[in-house]
Amino acid sequence: MPKKPEICTMTKPAVSYSKIQKVSNAGVVEANDLLAAEEPLEIRVGYGKAGDRQQKNISVTMRTPGNDFELALGFLFTEGIISDVNDISEIRYCTDANTIENQENIVRVELKESVLFDFKNLERNFYTTSSCGVCGKASIDAVKTVCRIDNAQTNLRVSKELIYSLPDLLRKRQNVFEYTGGLHACALFDAEGNLFLSREDVGRHNALDKLIGACLASLQGQSEAFPFHNYILLLSGRGSFELLQKSAMAGIKIVAAIGAPSSLAVETAKEFGITLIGFLRGESFNVYSGEERLI
Repeated sequence: MPKKPEICTMTKPAVSYSKIQKVSNAGVVEANDLLAAEEPLEIRVGYGKAGDRQQKNISVTMRTPGNDFELALGFLFTEGIISDVNDISEIRYCTDANTIENQENIVRVELKESVLFDFKNLERNFYTTSSCGVCGKASIDAVKTVCRIDNAQTNLRVSKELIYSLPDLLRKRQNVFEYTGGLHACALFDAEGNLFLSREDVGRHNALDKLIGACLASLQGQSEAFPFHNYILLLSGRGSFELLQKSAMAGIKIVAAIGAPSSLAVETAKEFGITLIGFLRGESFNVYSGEERLI
């Protein structure tokens, strides 16, 4: 089994300090300010037989330090590189060619010998999900090729009052955002509105990968809890294609966003039978697909 993300300790802080000048009609004041930390994380995959292990660098993302193993696990799952947490034997920080600059900024995920690593599928999936030079239908079809969760229906039904309550519940858990105002957040809630888990990051896609990775790690041996058909995902910002793609990979059936969804996000939600809510503010929201799940 992989090393559980929660036991990983880091020396890098999630916030940093900066001297600033606060300008107002009253004048200019010197002050200290807290900033959300942002550093690169390189994800490497180790694969192959014991006597012939190979390494592939598959991603570099700008993230807020912390929960890096969750981020790597969630990324590999939502991109279709692994199908289950049990495909991984270990997650660790790389220490080769280590410098102060890259300390705890390189993660290596060891796949079990039995897991086949398909380079062609990896490259095709990254290209199409980037939506760079590829039409929306091709992007959605690419998700279908790697999504191992069937498009099953769920009995999940929620009231509009429950949806109204979610942003305040998430805001109370946004510890770093409270001091910096510079992070995205996402959270999973059950059908009664209880917050199951939340994560923050400077990158909205990183926050969701951390959340899904944490869930996968915490639910080892509890297969009945996955996929997350009976959970509600709340996004602190807008709903993009990437976030809907990751939601589909995890089997999430209700996604609510504080901000606006993109056109391709709406198409993806409809294709995978996801209830998509946008502009969730106060006691109002827009429903773009899957309105049958709302009471």
